[in-house]
Amino acid sequence: MSRVTVQCLGSGDAFGSGGRFQTCYYIESESACFLIDCGATAMTAMKRFGVDPERIDAVLISHLHGDHFGGLPFLIRETQIMAKRTRPLIVAGPEGIEKSMCDALEVFFPDACDRKPSFELSFVELPARRPVLLESLTVTSFRVPHREQTNPLALRVDVDNKVIAYSGDTEWTDALIEASKHADLFICEAYTYEREKPAHLSYHCLVTHRNALVCKRILLTHMNEEMLFHLDDVDIEAAEDGSKYML
Repeated sequence: MSRVTVQCLGSGDAFGSGGRFQTCYYIESESACFLIDCGATAMTAMKRFGVDPERIDAVLISHLHGDHFGGLPFLIRETQIMAKRTRPLIVAGPEGIEKSMCDALEVFFPDACDRKPSFELSFVELPARRPVLLESLTVTSFRVPHREQTNPLALRVDVDNKVIAYSGDTEWTDALIEASKHADLFICEAYTYEREKPAHLSYHCLVTHRNALVCKRILLTHMNEEMLFHLDDVDIEAAEDGSKYML
């Protein structure tokens, strides 16, 4: 059975709590290399941790907040300037992903959207609860309660006989049980430790529902200052920027 490697390129929140990069995970398998979320700091993190952006086949976006998709314009812009990439790139995410990316690119680099990339760039909107085949990836999305205007999704990715689930940003919802069922790895938000915050998940809330989650491994992510302060008090593995996890 082939091995899948998950590398954390960013486990922090929107505000750089603890000096961590914004959310981004790089997954490498025999058949594909892809990102789950691509926060605004993603390009810096890739260069720091030795990930070649040209190897990425797909970018999967959970929702349209800048700390989750804001790195996409820089990823696209690098290909325009360096002109090295030739392999196709798929960007898949919630409704509005293409327009949001192009709007952001136009704000950061005016007229950049008028430049045709040197490679095939395609956008796919992920319908809720319907598996979508993206080359060797099968991606299923689940609507979750976050900021409604960002079209928030949890993601479930099947690749090379492994399953990676990802909560995105969300309050507790039973959709997380379905998304992570029998997953080899569930990357789950623990934004706060104990304090409940609308549209986000606390560690204590997650622990309350832990027995309902039928997955092999949980990895905490998207942690604010309160959560980072309490890392010694948690009994679920917490992600570290740059760390690799073998499945």
